[in-house]
This record gives sequence, C-alpha cells and structure tokens, in this order.
Amino acid sequence: MPSISRRGETMPESPIRKLVPFAEAAIKRGIKIIHLNIGQPDIKTPKVALDAVKNNTLEVLAYSRTEGSESYREKIAAYYAKNNIHVNADNIIVTTGGSEALSFALGSIADNDDEIIIPEPFYANYNGFANASGIKVVPVVSNIENNFALPPIDEFEKLITPRTKAILICNPGNPTGYLYTREEIKKLAAIVKKHNLFLIADEVYREFIYEGREHYSILQEEGLEEHAIIIDSVSKRYSMCGARIGYLVSKNKEVIKTALKFAQARLSPPTYAQIASEAALDTPQSYFDDVKKEYEERRNILISELNKLDGVVVAQPQGAFYCIAQLPIDNADVFAQWLLEDFNLNGETVMVAPAAGFYATKGLGTDQIRIAYVLEKEDLKRAVHILKEALKVYAN
Repeated sequence: MPSISRRGETMPESPIRKLVPFAEAAIKRGIKIIHLNIGQPDIKTPKVALDAVKNNTLEVLAYSRTEGSESYREKIAAYYAKNNIHVNADNIIVTTGGSEALSFALGSIADNDDEIIIPEPFYANYNGFANASGIKVVPVVSNIENNFALPPIDEFEKLITPRTKAILICNPGNPTGYLYTREEIKKLAAIVKKHNLFLIADEVYREFIYEGREHYSILQEEGLEEHAIIIDSVSKRYSMCGARIGYLVSKNKEVIKTALKFAQARLSPPTYAQIASEAALDTPQSYFDDVKKEYEERRNILISELNKLDGVVVAQPQGAFYCIAQLPIDNADVFAQWLLEDFNLNGETVMVAPAAGFYATKGLGTDQIRIAYVLEKEDLKRAVHILKEALKVYAN
C-alpha cells in the first residue's frame, strides 16, 4: 500500500474536534450535551451583514481581487484607525479566515526546520499550521499560577537560535483569555528588534476586553513596523465563523509582497463572504458594548461557579471568551471521553476540550481543560453543576 507523508503522520489532531464521534454517539443515545468545547458564539450575526448578502443583486459570482476588494480593504484600514492602528489598504491582504492569514505569514517568513517561539498553552491549530509548513514550534511555558502572564523575557532569549524566525502570541489569548499588557508588548518588541525577528500577533479577540482594560496592538508600538505581522478575523468579532474571512496585516512591504504570492496560488477570498464582512464594518458600537457586557457577565458566573468546586483551579480571563481550568484528575483526555461515553446527570452531560492539545511540551496540561463561555448564563451554571457531580463520580 502506498505510504502517506511523514508530515501527514505528524499532523496533530484537534483537541477541540477529536471527541466529536463520542458526542454524536451520546446524542444518538438520547443524551443532551452542553458544549463547552468550541468557541462558536451564540450571539446573533449583525443584521447589516446578513442583509448585504440577502439583498445583493450580483448576476455573476466572480473571482474577487487576490488581496481582497479595494473597497473592503479601505474600510478595514478605517476600522483599524478607530482602534489607533494606522495602516492603509496596501498593508492588508484579505484571507480565507484567520487560519489562512497565519499560514501565509508562516510561509512568507520561515523555511523547513526554521523555528517560531510561542508561549504555551496556545491555540492548538498553531501546531498544525507550523507542521504543515515544516516549521518547528519552540514553546515557552506560561503557568496557571500567575494567570498565564508573559513568561520572563530571559526565558525567550534562552530559546533563540540561528533558526528562530519569529515569536507568535495570541492577544487576548485562546485558550487562556490572558491579555498582554502594554509593558509586556514592549518587552517583546525589544527582543524581536534585538534579534531581528518577526513578532506575529493573533488579535482576533481584540473587541472582547473586560474590566476597563486596554488592548495594545503590536502595530501601535513605534519602531516595530518591519517586524510586526497581525493576524485578524471577522469570525468571533461579528459572530461570523462561517464567513471564513480574515486578514494578514503588516507594514513590512516584503512580507505583504511575499504573502500575496501565496494568495495568488489560491486565487481569491470568497466574494459573498467579503460582501457580508464589508457590511459588518458598519455595525454600531452599541452591538459590541452589548456583546462585551454579555460575555463579561458569563465569565463572572463561570469563574465564580468553578471556584466553588473542590480541587479545581481556574485562571481569570481578561479577554476573549475562554478559560483554562485545572481539575483533580490525572488525564483530561480520558475524563472528557468518559463524560460523553459513561456519564450523564438526568440525561445531560458536558463536552470539554482537553488542554494537553494546547501545549507543545509533552506532559503539560494533562489535568486541564479549556472552557468556552459562549452559552447562556443558565446553561453555564448547569454545566458547572454537571461537572461538579461528574468529578465526584469519576473520583470513585
């Protein structure tokens, strides 16, 4: 039989999606599942975006420009200006989701066996994108004990080699919800300038910041113009995950020129999705105010309820809509599967994402789970109650 590639064999499974067959089997048995495992917002997509597609009069659904339509990129630049990030349309490539933006970025800056440093835990698909590009992920560990704050800069410095090309962060973070401070961004800026590296920031959760904190973008940092690459997306901002529209943003002309060649190879981003996403930029601020208030209330309820559970340690998210919880168990993968196969409380169970898949260092995160609080508040309360009872049974 012909063999598959070594790259295919080493491609990691998604810790978020690999439990789906067990969930489907539970549903067939009549079990109701409360999904804490995936960051699919339940917030309604802005009507202005949906109406732009419904009311469109296109007669030919043609290719768009490779880098995205000019009118859309101009509006994206205006959106950034409102957030004190000053770029122009030529600094932006519209992509098929933030995932493609990251793939283009990695392909543009690194070759086979080059390295990128990422604070862990990190969004699990970073492992997949790096693997697909033949790039080695070099993790630097952040800890639940200090809320997953930026590790000391000297820990980064120890890991830099001649093959290091970039530091990659998610701000605010998935899966931790940690928000990097202005001071932390400045420390990262100093080290990438010192060692002539790129700093890539996944900023897709920029709108979701709590307790009056500020989001400080890497493109707000002066002197970082040639080093900074932003990955962005409409998926979570406008509850438009299915649109699959993202952007790669950089003032480095060589990065944009190179990424455009990767973009040309896939022809263009989807036309209707761009129409919806361009219209979404007219969403009033009141929408974001309401959404942020709702997520903050959900976060407060979730963290409060988790803190009541014996033996559970939970980090306090400052942004996005995820948290990491450490449970009094040995193996979260086994526990998560058990929840779906062998446990229910009055016909209900919960589905969680085992956190080991968000680490690159083997053995870390084995007793942790990621929870996405994208559910109604009463559902979150019920989910934590089910988790509490499950932990009691599991301990026996």
